[in-house]
Amino acid sequence: MNSANHHLDNTISDEVIFDPYKIKLDFPALEQQINNHTIVYLDNAATTQKPHRVIDATQHYYEKDNANVHRGVHTLSQRATNDYEDARDLLRSFLNAKDRKEII
Repeated sequence: MNSANHHLDNTISDEVIFDPYKIKLDFPALEQQINNHTIVYLDNAATTQKPHRVIDATQHYYEKDNANVHRGVHTLSQRATNDYEDARDLLRSFLNAKDRKEII
């Protein structure tokens, strides 16, 4: 057995890797009942539903750090800029980009 196959053997388990029912719990809009049926939302091309983390982060931004990024020297603008650049760094790492300037 070559090393590539050995690596694959080590990643196989009985554990469910992708559980759509568990993931659905992160999306408050999908908890609704409409006409006595649990909502099924298939219009992702128009708008995607947001998980709690995105809703919470957006609410925090509007309540605490709402300011223009890269435009001010005041505290709110600096915090917004720092969060913006931190997000670019996180995406850069996730996408394996060489520089944050590649993330727009």
